[in-house]
This record gives sequence, structure tokens and C-alpha cells, in this order.
Amino acid sequence: MAEPVVPRETKPANKRGVARLAAVQALYQMEIGGAELADVVDEFETFRFGREIDGEEYREADPVFFREILAGVVAHQRVIDPRVNAALVEGWPLKRVDVTLREILRAGAWELYKRKDIPARVVINEYVDVAKAFFVEDEPKIVNGVLDRIAHELRTGEFEP
Repeated sequence: MAEPVVPRETKPANKRGVARLAAVQALYQMEIGGAELADVVDEFETFRFGREIDGEEYREADPVFFREILAGVVAHQRVIDPRVNAALVEGWPLKRVDVTLREILRAGAWELYKRKDIPARVVINEYVDVAKAFFVEDEPKIVNGVLDRIAHELRTGEFEP
């Protein structure tokens, strides 16, 4: 089983923020290592949340929200991926995007698609922060731009004056 990417140190987060970060790691692990959804959920909830592993402290996450993101991305990937593809720069299909970035975009797109109770700007900012935990270059800007385009399509009412 492939090891998920270990994020760099980032600012303290709330339990939902930790759930988002963990969901991206779990999605990465599922894509790279071929792990099953139930196995990854069990691993994170049993061995990672609130634990220290190899000197890395894993904060407590909202387990319900974590499961919801994972199950939602898996269940709606056929709807999410075309939306993300359409929001990416032409010539850069989702399959060419770095795996970690791809999972960040999928999770953010799912949340914009299905969690209308969470303001779009909050979703975008949260996933930009997740991207900053993994990347120092342009990737957080890409996350911002792609999720903003998707949000404007899915939630036009939130952006009207």
C-alpha cells in the first residue's frame, strides 16, 4: 500500500479543516495504492486521528465529515471530474494534474456540489489552505482559480451583488 503524502507544517485548524486535509491524503492513498474506501477510513480513524506517527502529530478530525467527503467524492466522481476538467486550463486535463492536486480539486468540487450549507468562499479558502500544506509554488493559486470557476457555475446566487 502506498504511503500518503505527509503535509508540511501548517497553521492550526479546526476539526473540519483537519478532516479536509485527511480526506485529500486518503483519496491520494486510494488512487496511488488502490486501497478500498472502507479500509482507508478505518486506517485513518483508528491509527491516525489524534495520534503521533514517526514524530508527526495528526490532529483530531471530524470523522463524520471526513467520511462524508471520501464517500461523496467516490460516489460522484463521474460528475465531479468533468466539472473540474472544464474549469482547468485548456490542454491540462485532470488526468495530467499532479495526484495530490487532483484530489484537492475533487474534494473541493464535491463540497461545492453537495454541501450548499457551507459558503462557497469558505470551501475555496479551506482547500487553498490544504493546497498550501502540500505545495509552495502555484498550486494554491490553481486550486483557488479552479474552485472559484466551479463555484460560480454551481452557486451563482452566492456571487450576485
